[in-house]
Amino acid sequence: MIGILGGMGTQAGLDFCNKLALINRGKIDQEYPLFILYNKSDIPGRPESIGIHAKKLSDELGKTKNLTKYNKVLKSLVEGCLSLQKSKCSFIVIPCNTAHYWFDDLQKKIKIPIISMPKEVYTHTKKSCKKRSKIGLLATEGTLRTGVYSKFFNKNFSLLSPKKSIQINNVNQAIKFVKMGKIKEAEKAIKPAVNYLIKMKCKKIVLGCTELPIAIFAYKSFKKIKLSKIFLDPNLILANIAMKKYKILKNKNNY
Repeated sequence: MIGILGGMGTQAGLDFCNKLALINRGKIDQEYPLFILYNKSDIPGRPESIGIHAKKLSDELGKTKNLTKYNKVLKSLVEGCLSLQKSKCSFIVIPCNTAHYWFDDLQKKIKIPIISMPKEVYTHTKKSCKKRSKIGLLATEGTLRTGVYSKFFNKNFSLLSPKKSIQINNVNQAIKFVKMGKIKEAEKAIKPAVNYLIKMKCKKIVLGCTELPIAIFAYKSFKKIKLSKIFLDPNLILANIAMKKYKILKNKNNY
């Protein structure tokens, strides 16, 4: 059984579940995968809790405060994963990019495997892009600052993100709009950021916040353009990996 730790945000968790079902459509109910979604929406804010390794952190007092916040988020993530582990899940996925800042410490406290979303997106990208290709990244400021993607992508690619003004006025706003359920406004907000990365000649654009695919693919304007193939949806990539792992385990157990 697949364990899904959601609630970061809720729309992103539901989007993952929908993709999980769509890529494995069954003729009968019994052909769909077994999964549990724990919509743990009470996990403290991730962007506000980025730890002592992030940039722009100044004095010792600030470091202490951030470490305290870091541990609060970690504790809540551990509680969620332990609940899924106790529910007999075989492995866990977390459809939230920023939450992967806590990945290493979280995995140490959980016995069952947790699939790393950024690592799987990187592995997927290596199959379709040449070494040193320009790869765009649209994400929260927290994800950008902590390097959850750059620690993988910088090995083989040139990872680019929008300039500060576009990040603040467009990317951040688009994410906020999705969380508010204002999808049309989110789509409009994110377009300048996409156009910026296209002008920078990025071969692929990683939608490194799980709210962004909702904004980009919600309306036909993005679906129709040929450039839609440029986007990498971490939720979709993670759903495909989860299904492959699920089928392997299911066949092994049936055997």
